Amino acid sequence: MWDVLEVTHEGTSDVKRARKHALIQEYKLFRMQIGESISEVHKRFTHIVNHLIGLGKTFDKEELNMKVLKCLGRAWQPKVTAITKSRDLTTLSTTALFEKLREHEIEMNRLKEQQNRDRKARSIALKTAAVAEDSEADSSCDSEVETQNMLTRKFSKFLRKRGKEKNQQTKRYTKKTDLNSTNLTCFGCGKQGHIKAECPNLNNKDKTAEKKKFSKSSKGK
Repeated sequence: MWDVLEVTHEGTSDVKRARKHALIQEYKLFRMQIGESISEVHKRFTHIVNHLIGLGKTFDKEELNMKVLKCLGRAWQPKVTAITKSRDLTTLSTTALFEKLREHEIEMNRLKEQQNRDRKARSIALKTAAVAEDSEADSSCDSEVETQNMLTRKFSKFLRKRGKEKNQQTKRYTKKTDLNSTNLTCFGCGKQGHIKAECPNLNNKDKTAEKKKFSKSSKGK
């Protein structure tokens, strides 16, 4: 009855041998998978080793510890080097080794989360600074436009004021000229409002004198 149960649950010697070779191959190719945690590695590794031990395979501590350290990814190499130099792998149990690795994993996760928070904070700070610069640029443009409009208004006001002053000066000059022209006295005819050079009466007198002079000369001949 025992032999029957043994064959039923464990299989024949051929089945055991085949399973043992398959597990040995799996053990040799054992690697930490991408995104896998130390706890998951520990679980898979323990499952393979326990089945091999059940099938008669024997291991020493140093062999198991070296297998665990070699199956880890490149990111774990600094920790692997530190454990190799500081720990005696011949006396260190596999469970204790996985505990050390789990502690290091927790620390790495903490640092990674801190880096992500810092990166996010820097990103927010950069976005805030960019928004502030845009707002400042918009304010500066608005200020420049407002300044330009103010200068334009002042210049227009100056031109209007200058034009009024010129008009007033022209009116005063015209008025003064008119007043002066009415106060002028001609030295030719003695009348006001013009000068001797512009006197119409004096021209008539000159013409009359010339005519008389011409008549006398004609009679003399």
